[in-house]
Amino acid sequence: MSAAPITYSTIFKLALAATLLFAAGLLGTGLWMANGAALFLALAESSLSWCL
Repeated sequence: MSAAPITYSTIFKLALAATLLFAAGLLGTGLWMANGAALFLALAESSLSWCL
């Protein structure tokens, strides 16, 4: 048995998914860097910081 060939459509879909995940990660990291301290302090004040 031989494996099914990978088409350009499949490669494009995988590349698009990887790009979208990378962009979402960058956005999340950027927002955390900008607002992380305030979020953590708000959680600490409400005694929820241990959940992180």
